[in-house]
Amino acid sequence: MSQSATEAKRGAAAGEAAESAEYLTFDLGGEQYGVDILKVQEIRGYEGVTRIPDAPEYIKGVINLRGTIVPVVDLRLKFRMSEARYDAFTVMIVLNVRGRVVGMVVDSVSDVTRLTTEQVRPAPEMGSAVDTRYLSGIGVIGERMLILIDIERLVGSTELSLFDEAA
Repeated sequence: MSQSATEAKRGAAAGEAAESAEYLTFDLGGEQYGVDILKVQEIRGYEGVTRIPDAPEYIKGVINLRGTIVPVVDLRLKFRMSEARYDAFTVMIVLNVRGRVVGMVVDSVSDVTRLTTEQVRPAPEMGSAVDTRYLSGIGVIGERMLILIDIERLVGSTELSLFDEAA
């Protein structure tokens, strides 16, 4: 292969990487969701948390993660789904968002999926009946759809108040 062909192939690969993103996919209430893999710090089994008095139901409490006190949010409860059951498959995704660490409890983690910009559709407008402000889009993989969560918007929301206003 000539040097110019090799450079063209590298350039195409770099362009492909710039036009795609990887998402950690997980199950929540029978649906598939995705979060930007670059925000994921680690994946852990669900463990007991220390409850915080007067916290909303979806904030399960806090854990001590190697010296860092981490708030834990149950996404099933946050998204007003049926009551979560905690079993051997329940997982906590530890995210690092804007320099803050937060744990998100999900039913199970599936895999890492790469989506091109063509595979990501805008979140549908559903009126006031459904709150879609925490969705960054819908990933389409053949017949499968992946609900993409804008984790920065969710974690920075006034309901969660996990960030200072100045952040």
